[in-house]
Amino acid sequence: MLEDSVLHQQAMLQQNLNPEVLGETNRVAYLGGQGSYSQLAVHKYFSRRPGKLVEMGCAQFDEITGAVEKGQADFGVLPIENTSSGSINEVFDLLQHAQVSIVGEVTHSVEHCLLVKPGTELGDITKLYGHPQPFAQCSRFIQGLNEVQLENCDSTTSAMKAALSCDNSAAIGSAEAGKHLGLEVLKTGIANQSENHSRFIVVARKAMQVSTQIPTKTTLIMATEQHVGSLADALMVFKEHGINMVKLESRPVPGNPWEEVFYVDLIANLAEPKVQRALEALKDHTQFVRILGCYQSDSLQAVEVN
Repeated sequence: MLEDSVLHQQAMLQQNLNPEVLGETNRVAYLGGQGSYSQLAVHKYFSRRPGKLVEMGCAQFDEITGAVEKGQADFGVLPIENTSSGSINEVFDLLQHAQVSIVGEVTHSVEHCLLVKPGTELGDITKLYGHPQPFAQCSRFIQGLNEVQLENCDSTTSAMKAALSCDNSAAIGSAEAGKHLGLEVLKTGIANQSENHSRFIVVARKAMQVSTQIPTKTTLIMATEQHVGSLADALMVFKEHGINMVKLESRPVPGNPWEEVFYVDLIANLAEPKVQRALEALKDHTQFVRILGCYQSDSLQAVEVN
């Protein structure tokens, strides 16, 4: 209750700072349909924010960002990493070029189940439908299945619908979603890790201001020179300015073999002078720096208010 209360108060501060962005209606694009993990994350994030929620299920990640770029959706929700399977590279690569800004994040507990049509036994299953991420997160359980063909789907919703239409098949998804579609749970807790969580980012066309009274993250992308110590020199800038870096992810540059760009998550607010000084100093050690977003962190960590 305390956590929920604090997060509601933080959301109210954001609403007061950005009244033109958080309006009476929030059109939100996400991956999959009814019962997908992305939809559950959408409900969790926007339950703390005012306005009517209009859901827009999409089949691909680039369809989500495209809807936001074209103004068809006010927000897009994208899974960015999982505690079991790690980073979702397709989303990181998409952020290199998508004309959107990260304006929020939400962490959601993922409880994978093996879902089947009523009456189906474990030994009957010959096909298993799922999104590649759940397959990776449940790899140990899958290895224990004998001669089962894996079928990749674009979302957990698609996987469950496929299992419903095909005899002797199963899908990986949530118990809630399976029940909604008419599937029953055959096995629970099939993920590699008992504590399985996914982090989602929320994107919009325009950046938002973030109150200095709440925990804040800044995400940026940068490229360094191709010589010894160039990355270390760039990262030292954050230490010198007292900024905590909580994630560093490298991704290849399309069309430029062996060149990398780096995604960096900082516990920092762009409104802070020390952050502005750090970003200015960072220019001396990089080929380019692009801010992907400054946004409210999904954290209850205390903030020092000057």
